[in-house]
Amino acid sequence: MKPAVASSLAGLILSISFATAAVEAASLDARYDVSLLGITFGKAGLSGSIDGANYKLDLVAKLTGVVGGVTGGRGSGAATGALVGGKLSPKTFAVSAANSSESRTVRMALADNSVAGIDIEPPIDEKPDRVPLTDGNKRNIVDPLSAFIMPVNGKGKDACNRTLPIFDGAARYDIKLSSAGTRHVKLDGYSGPVSICQARYVPIAGHRALRPSTKFMAENKDITTWLAPVAGTDVMVPVRISVKTMIGTAVIEASSFKVDPGVTASAARN
Repeated sequence: MKPAVASSLAGLILSISFATAAVEAASLDARYDVSLLGITFGKAGLSGSIDGANYKLDLVAKLTGVVGGVTGGRGSGAATGALVGGKLSPKTFAVSAANSSESRTVRMALADNSVAGIDIEPPIDEKPDRVPLTDGNKRNIVDPLSAFIMPVNGKGKDACNRTLPIFDGAARYDIKLSSAGTRHVKLDGYSGPVSICQARYVPIAGHRALRPSTKFMAENKDITTWLAPVAGTDVMVPVRISVKTMIGTAVIEASSFKVDPGVTASAARN
């Protein structure tokens, strides 16, 4: 899998969320299987802590089996931030994606929900159909990994009804979420209800306007995510994401979802 493709998929995966200030503390350790057309070809892990007004998240993903052996595909990401006035305020974001032939790393500093500094290595290629980014596209945004945290009011009743303003360092897009009901799941570490969100991808800038994949995703009505509560906090995170692609349906689904309420990730490791 090429880094550009992995980055786009990771951006989409990482784009289903937000955060809140009314949290306590918890340590999270979630493991995911990644499949396409029902065939598992990758693993991912999300770990982190939510501690009062601060959060830290780490994501690691790797292709496995024949696909992983051929491409060497892997990726990782990290994000930190604060919860200010009931809103997410990211501070740092970094993501790297690589295969056997190429790699790319994005590092971004943020302040007041705006980009304060950015480094992309190697730089994104200039293309005639790439929609130009403006300074305005880099304000009032969240990074895709911080956006993996979803704030809720009460028992998660408002989890899905929102628009997420995402900037991943290369592209600005919205993810529009709407409620599609609830269901009960049983996972290693969690058994209970999840909120089901329907998602729509809305490209704004930085994308390749003439790419068939851009048009396909903008018209895609088959994107959903299931959100589970993080015990000890007022946030939820995805335990399942399903995305129809041009070659079949990709699914990222939790095999385990373990939360230690009242304990931060750093304390849990001691």
